[in-house]
Amino acid sequence: MTEDFHRIRRLPPYVFAEVNAAKAHARAAAEDIVDLGMGNPDSPTPPHIVAKMIEAVQDPRTHRYSTSKGIPGLRRALAGYYDRRFGVKLDPETEVVATLGSKEGLANLAQAISSPGDTILVPNPSYPIHQFGFIIAGASVRSIPYTPDDAMLEAIDRAVRHSVPAPTALIVNFPSNPTALVASIEFYRELVALCRRHGLFILSDLAYAELYFGDTPPPSVLEVEGAKDITVEFTSMSKTYNMPGWRMGFAAGNPRLIAALARVKSYLDYGAFTPIQVAATAALNGPQDCIAEMRALYKDRREVLVKGLKAAGWEVPAPEASMFLWAPIPERFRHLGSVGFSKLLLEKAKVAVAPGLGFGEHGDEHVRIALVENNHRIRQALRGIKTFLAGDNAAPTEHDVPAGAV
Repeated sequence: MTEDFHRIRRLPPYVFAEVNAAKAHARAAAEDIVDLGMGNPDSPTPPHIVAKMIEAVQDPRTHRYSTSKGIPGLRRALAGYYDRRFGVKLDPETEVVATLGSKEGLANLAQAISSPGDTILVPNPSYPIHQFGFIIAGASVRSIPYTPDDAMLEAIDRAVRHSVPAPTALIVNFPSNPTALVASIEFYRELVALCRRHGLFILSDLAYAELYFGDTPPPSVLEVEGAKDITVEFTSMSKTYNMPGWRMGFAAGNPRLIAALARVKSYLDYGAFTPIQVAATAALNGPQDCIAEMRALYKDRREVLVKGLKAAGWEVPAPEASMFLWAPIPERFRHLGSVGFSKLLLEKAKVAVAPGLGFGEHGDEHVRIALVENNHRIRQALRGIKTFLAGDNAAPTEHDVPAGAV
């Protein structure tokens, strides 16, 4: 009776737990920690969305069970967004389903389309649910390069030829969490052609579509002709409208995959609370100035942080999109690995970041830094980092973490 259950045995210890425990330990000691670890937007949800939620919740008819696949108006609103933004036509009845955030949608689609023995191709590093959603479902995962270029395309082709059984599906995530890389429409054209030849489904995570800093918005893979034959794409209200706690997302694309996801969901939930869906509809259909303001806010924070890190002696690439910096660990600390370096940074600089190992073994030479604090706090973090990097810090000091905290 002491052994873990089968599916639990397939999940490794949560990599972020060590850093989270050290962070909690520091805060319990009244230390002021600047938390740039979790991608948790700090700005409030726009007032017109909140107002619509309040209006809807005052109607007692909205207090009943909702619709698992999403209320019709919300699905039409998402289809309208795809038409305006990407020029992609979607049938709200058969090609859109609302999810409890993109994370839930990905996990439930994994349950719907994979079985023990199936192989799924997942970039490494990538957002944990991309891999573990399928591992929980019993499938096997084969890692491929995370860059949207020929290396990824060649790895996909090689995996199809050398995996037994042949892979069922491929995960892509651009703009990427954690790497912040962006794919071009030309890359997507090659990807769709390759996956159509090999009979591979494409599962695209587009949660950061509106968080970009250049003149060209990131494309959707569904813009490619024929992509809908093999593709489902996940989007989210969390980052676009500062609604992370509302848990509102979508899957859109191939009717067969959408139907499979909707069928699984029908057994598991009754959908998000109706007032949340009403408010999400208002967000998609209403004024979009809030998105431009949010984008400008993150761009300003990006400039402050990248410039400040460079001045401190830490060269970090400026991301083209997303709300993250994918920061290579400075050479003299690389032997510590991302968890050791993150703990050292927390202890010495009073700054929390996410260890790259949490996104896959090939992320262990990086840490992810989230743009989730205001510029005053970011500058405070930079002062701590500058002092830390200027000092003689070669190895982490062990925290006396309470038993059971990790």
